[in-house]
Amino acid sequence: MESLLIPTTLASELVCSNCQKTYSIKEEQLYATCCNKPLLVQYDLDQSIRPEEILTNQRSIWRYASLLPVFDKANQISLGEGDTPLLTLNKLAGKYGYRDLVLKDESFNPTGSFKARGLSVAISKAKEFKRNRCIVPTAGNAGGAMAAYCAKAGIEATVVMPVKTPEIFKEECRLYGAELILVDGLINDCAKKVSELNIDHAFFDVSTLKEPYRLEGKKTMGYEIAEQLGWQLPDIILYPAGGGTGLIGLWKAFKEMKMLGWIKGKLPRMVAVQTTNCGPIAAAFKDPINWKMQFTPRATIANGLAVPFPFGMDLMLQVLKESKGEVCLVDDADIVQGLKEIAKTEGLIISPEGAATWMALRQLTASGKINYSEKIVLLNTGTGYKYLENL
Repeated sequence: MESLLIPTTLASELVCSNCQKTYSIKEEQLYATCCNKPLLVQYDLDQSIRPEEILTNQRSIWRYASLLPVFDKANQISLGEGDTPLLTLNKLAGKYGYRDLVLKDESFNPTGSFKARGLSVAISKAKEFKRNRCIVPTAGNAGGAMAAYCAKAGIEATVVMPVKTPEIFKEECRLYGAELILVDGLINDCAKKVSELNIDHAFFDVSTLKEPYRLEGKKTMGYEIAEQLGWQLPDIILYPAGGGTGLIGLWKAFKEMKMLGWIKGKLPRMVAVQTTNCGPIAAAFKDPINWKMQFTPRATIANGLAVPFPFGMDLMLQVLKESKGEVCLVDDADIVQGLKEIAKTEGLIISPEGAATWMALRQLTASGKINYSEKIVLLNTGTGYKYLENL
């Protein structure tokens, strides 16, 4: 493998998320073959870095270039992703009695979702490794994001998507010039198709956590939340978890900032929000050993949460355990109700996945698991406009 250029990053190695075996960060890697688990990027955080050295006037995730795994700045493929707002939900808070309720709104990203963060980094690495073809299985948003970044990078894109995905997601991929392959089933069936198509490794496969780079882009949400709150983290974060990259990425960012000395005190409790139609984390949380044998997934209005057998399950359970968090399941009918309530009350049309976090919050406060006085952050992962067909 050709050696990379002088680094602008503190990335030092890759480690197996299970046994901690190290892998070279200067060579193209997928997952940890030792344990068949995700690889994680490690950084040399012993160096004294101050926030002002990282946070430049560049308003994208690449302001954190030192904490992202791309070595040569020339390989950074950016469409202006990141720097999304924290919106105060004053009217909803007043209506229900919450003291401090904000929404991290990822709909402001290119292609309308948080997927832009991860795909920006993954496609940058594909360029760095001189790859000319990329492939992804997707429930919708990741396909559009990969297609956009591949178009910017001059890389061929192949997107494998469930046939029942709303048409706007399909048309988006075609507009970016991607090859679109439709599969009858859920995203796990799309993943099987990707494996068949990529048996000779002709594609750079950016499947969720099957490579270590998308996670690094997603973690920038955590850095931004900390910065936007004056380096004071909230008490609790409710996150709509499908493949779980964002949930894992947020926690990774918080732990890195702790090591850097940028934040102090306890870390937030993390709540993974899923649907009753497809709640594998809840099943595994209850029975980590046998959950797959008793789990039957179904389609859901929240396409991004229809991930029946996430590759990063162990890491998600670890986040919930370390943060003293939990899983909350929400019905599709409640998600629609929540989406409409947020639109009518706050003037925001957010994704069904984002609406699920609001309904999960109401459910958990009603049961006494969350206090109305706590500082609460909801994550909206994308725009609701792409889902109007579902509604």
